[in-house]
Amino acid sequence: MIDYQAYTLPNGIRILYKHAPFAITHCCFIVNAGSRDEGEHQEGLAHFIEHLLFKETERRSTNQILNRLELVGADLNAYTTKEYTCIHASLLNQHLERSMDLFEDILFHSTFPEDEQEKEKGVILDEIASYLDQPEEAIQDDFEELLFKGHPIGNNILGTTDSVGRMNGDDIRAFIRANYSTSEMIFAVHGNYDFKKIIKLSEKYFGGIAAHHPQKNRIAPQANQNGIHIVKKPISQTHCIIGNQAYSSSHQHKSGLLLLNNLLGGMGMSSRLNLEIREKYGIAYTIESNYTTLTDTGIFSIYFGTDAEKAEKASRLVHKELKKLRDQKLGTLQLHQAKEKFIGQIALAEENRMSLIISMAKSLLDFNHIDTLEDVFAKINAVTADQLLEISNEIFDIDKLITLNFEPK
Repeated sequence: MIDYQAYTLPNGIRILYKHAPFAITHCCFIVNAGSRDEGEHQEGLAHFIEHLLFKETERRSTNQILNRLELVGADLNAYTTKEYTCIHASLLNQHLERSMDLFEDILFHSTFPEDEQEKEKGVILDEIASYLDQPEEAIQDDFEELLFKGHPIGNNILGTTDSVGRMNGDDIRAFIRANYSTSEMIFAVHGNYDFKKIIKLSEKYFGGIAAHHPQKNRIAPQANQNGIHIVKKPISQTHCIIGNQAYSSSHQHKSGLLLLNNLLGGMGMSSRLNLEIREKYGIAYTIESNYTTLTDTGIFSIYFGTDAEKAEKASRLVHKELKKLRDQKLGTLQLHQAKEKFIGQIALAEENRMSLIISMAKSLLDFNHIDTLEDVFAKINAVTADQLLEISNEIFDIDKLITLNFEPK
């Protein structure tokens, strides 16, 4: 059963609505433009724009923008990924129109004044410095740079001190012209309304935006070169990431790899990596695996941090678990338990209604379709032990894996 409604404005902006019988509304506006769309020497530009959207517009000052929703107790925020820019808000139902008015203003009427640009450069440079002081965060970016060497997907979303320092108003406006297509924008609402009202308000606030359809030319990355990379840093622990390029969001094996990732090092304390390395041997406080999908590729990684003298053993144990998955099919009971656990976690995640509506908006943007929970569960239940063995031998192939270690000096 389809549990959402959608409508497309004449300018191409799509409206997505999911009903929820609650007093709180969660809404978001997603633009299909992220860090992978930046040109050479523009690293961090998409994120810089996201920051500046909260500064002056043609009719509001920075304080007026920040107070527009906070004065009614609402929460307003935004983030940038490699492929998207997202603004989102949570608010009482009666204030939805207020948020739509603000979204339209900051997305389509921001003025990007030079003094605000200079302030935000300082904020972002502090953000970069803070990030670099956290090796468990910095290693992920360095790993992705190795994984997608020479490709914009590998660039840090925040940019570099040099690239941020060079940005100007011309860069901002050129990026928006090239990447902010009205046909690749979605305004999504999860709340308690009549859909006719959502359409009427959308026509009022977004219907007057001029249609704009620039052609995006995203190039898929090449296969990575495997290898072991060691970086000495002034840190007390060793941090390690092991991983590979993985399946895209539309790949037939996506559900299988999501299931494998959850079994190996996903949520909860009962993952194989956590039981083997933390619980059995006590040699890593944090160990986890992650699988992130993009439209034409994906990222699979295993991360752990441990004392320097225990790092080699931890790495051997990780590879031991990967080898098991490459060599041995899951038994019937193991496969059933893995599916039950994963399906239960997905169902619980639906309780986070903001994450849910953002996820739905991204699906509509990428596929012009949103799977129901039943669809998602059916895809997971359809995964076979033979498929998991095939996936393991492709993604966990020892000859394709990249390892990055941050080690104490």
